Amino acid sequence: MTVGFIGLGNIGKKLASTLIRNKFEVIVNDIDPNKATSLVKAGASWRNTPSALTKDCDFIVTCLPSVKICAAVIEGKAGVLESIKKGHVWIEMSTTSHEETVRLAEKIKSKGGDSADCPVSGGCHRAETGNISIFAGCERSIFEKIKPILIIMGRRVLHTGPVGTASLLKVMTNFLATANLISCCEALTTMKGLGFDLGTTFEAIKISSGNSFVHETESQVILNGSRQIDFTLGLVLKDIKLFQDLANSHNIPLELSPLLIKIFKDGIAKYGQNENSPAIIKRLEEKTGLEITTPGFPKIITDQEKEELGFEVIVTR
Repeated sequence: MTVGFIGLGNIGKKLASTLIRNKFEVIVNDIDPNKATSLVKAGASWRNTPSALTKDCDFIVTCLPSVKICAAVIEGKAGVLESIKKGHVWIEMSTTSHEETVRLAEKIKSKGGDSADCPVSGGCHRAETGNISIFAGCERSIFEKIKPILIIMGRRVLHTGPVGTASLLKVMTNFLATANLISCCEALTTMKGLGFDLGTTFEAIKISSGNSFVHETESQVILNGSRQIDFTLGLVLKDIKLFQDLANSHNIPLELSPLLIKIFKDGIAKYGQNENSPAIIKRLEEKTGLEITTPGFPKIITDQEKEELGFEVIVTR
């Protein structure tokens, strides 16, 4: 069982590393060969193009930053489609649009291959330890075929239905995470403005009904001042725009989503699209003159759970 991995960014490199660490045969490719250096040293093989990688793999994983880049990797010159054949499975782990995932899956199918969209959720720190969550959109028979790979890369794996359904859910959860981030920023800033201790504020939120995964992770690096989370303002904006597009396509009137888009467009105009997403709090710091930091919080988030074999989450309701 050979897995090809295309896209070695913050998430992709960690997922590929988990497979290598667990003794899978892995072949890698990225537009920047330097990103593969440590993986090759750890046991991976390198191929110069997606097409060359596909020839030598059973499963082809893509983990890429945009819809446009993914399309180029699949159907562009020296792309995956040039070498795809019966028995191959394309596993799309990017956060992308439902329509584009389905479109590219049809192209794969026309060549005899199968597809699954398998976006991840839970942060880079959990991707590094194999404890991230994975949604899987594909036929059940394909899910069973790829499950041995997914339960190595992730702790909790949910089969969501046909190809494209996982992408829908992933975009929705990223919208929720963004809303959580902005609400945490406003809560912390308000309490600082009231003169309240931010360490106490953090713990109060953590043990309350106001708690969230975002608070337990991103609030910590906000309070440290590093704002380092390996996810950028540009990627946030991409994801929440995808969510808004879904709502627009079904004439669903949203109120919070357009406001979030406005906030992140403003953040990108001020700080650039490559700034880490928790740095969005700087908008409030600059408006209020407050510094939302306090001692005792980590510069980066690390996963405290030990690495364990993943499992399928069963829908019981």
